[in-house]
Amino acid sequence: MGVPEKLAERMSMAEQHEYLRAKFSRRNMIRGGAVTLGAVAGGTFLPGATAQAAIPAQAAIPAQATAASTETVAGALVAPFGRHLAFGNDPRTEVTVSWQVPTAVKKPYIRVGAHPWDLSRKIEAEVRTLYTPAGVGASADHTQYYLHAKLTHLRPGKTYYYGVGHAGFDPAAPHLLGALGTFTTAPASAKPFTFTAFGDEGVGYHGLANDALLLGQNPAFHLHAGDIAYADPAGAGKKEDTGFDSRIWDQFLAQTETVAKSVPWMPAYGNHDMEAWYSPNGYGGEEARWTLPDNGPDKANLPGVYSFVYGNTAIISLDANDISFEIPANLGISGGTQTKWLEAQLKKYRASKDVDFVVVFFHHCAYCTSTAHASEGGVRQEWVPLFEKYTVDLVINGHNHQYERTDVIKAGAVTKKLPIGGTAYPETDGVVYVTAGAAGRSLYAFTAPESYEGHENEVESVASFINQKDGKQNETVTWSRVRYLNYSFLRVDVTPAPKGHLTTLKVRGIAETGAEVDHFTVARRAK
Repeated sequence: MGVPEKLAERMSMAEQHEYLRAKFSRRNMIRGGAVTLGAVAGGTFLPGATAQAAIPAQAAIPAQATAASTETVAGALVAPFGRHLAFGNDPRTEVTVSWQVPTAVKKPYIRVGAHPWDLSRKIEAEVRTLYTPAGVGASADHTQYYLHAKLTHLRPGKTYYYGVGHAGFDPAAPHLLGALGTFTTAPASAKPFTFTAFGDEGVGYHGLANDALLLGQNPAFHLHAGDIAYADPAGAGKKEDTGFDSRIWDQFLAQTETVAKSVPWMPAYGNHDMEAWYSPNGYGGEEARWTLPDNGPDKANLPGVYSFVYGNTAIISLDANDISFEIPANLGISGGTQTKWLEAQLKKYRASKDVDFVVVFFHHCAYCTSTAHASEGGVRQEWVPLFEKYTVDLVINGHNHQYERTDVIKAGAVTKKLPIGGTAYPETDGVVYVTAGAAGRSLYAFTAPESYEGHENEVESVASFINQKDGKQNETVTWSRVRYLNYSFLRVDVTPAPKGHLTTLKVRGIAETGAEVDHFTVARRAK
């Protein structure tokens, strides 16, 4: 039920939006029961564990009680899809399993256990219904049903099996056991592990190919540095953009399920993730689709800002839309609280005896020489000084669709050249920045020639620009060390060490072909 055809002919897209706002109430359609989970110990569920109710997310989702279809088909005919995992605030004990169904179902739930033949624990799921009426962008009248089960009181370092279902569709049925998913919680103490990262995936062959390659790395988790599905191809965060199609998300979650059903998929939000139709900050749709750690800054309206610790490494996800001069739709939305929260997190992790490395990821680039977006002045102004003050070990960005890696930088200048195979020491040298935005969308370009492993082509300087509040400002930079213009992703191997010895991050750029295009090491003394 969109805008009547004759009326739509006389209305602008903005006027249509206001019409739809008045016609369809903007409230959450949270249906079904609260998410519950009993405590788990030693691979078996403790009897008598107390169930805990989850607090519903406060996403502003356009819906009308009679607008979204409430008709159901036989549950046996509806198969779940798009499974994706995310850590809770503590990856040792908390994992959320999320999935989608193509139509409304009754009594959705998850089964979970220590073995595929022992899925006796059955937990009710939360349903978040996202209704998009015809006339919103290019979308047809479309209802999406996202389901979430937050699992708590898990045992550290344990692998669990799970299946998702609903009335009429039991994942424990013998013919469905082959479709079960697994996840492994973070270990109780620091052990070697691998994680992967990229940005700007979208739907298509190259994204699918990178996903297949990711799975082969056996990562403990994956970081997606923004611009996730590209349901909004314009990426300006404006209501009048006409290309938005909510159905792209169905394709994206189906595409990534092979990885995300077993590897926690931890996103940061980029400019293409500001879907302005759903809420004042554009994140209402994201809040329907994802359940991420909820330890970000209070009242900042930024659900993609959070942190977690895995082993000896702290991971911080930021929302650069809040400080972007280039794409200002959400500029200043947190009122400065995100930057204050960031400093508090950096200070906390640097003081922690259990945390050696701090990795920060977000969308817009601090340092990049792409001809498309290049560098973001808001990031350099607000966050780079904090990265240097607290000696952040690695910064991962997307936004520019290519691979680029800097030398070691402090105060805007190169403090140490970092050739392929080199080692950086953040405590004394500075910070290394990697743009890993070649996950699947069409590629951009460089002004300088490519230079990557086996094809090194060192240049003294590169002509580029930075996006400032008053527009683009040209700059000539000397920090661009590796430039690779093809589809790729980042692999990071973390190796802990005894106190006082060198602990390392080995960082590798890996092409869609599987070839290594860059590698370097970040090292510091273990606490």
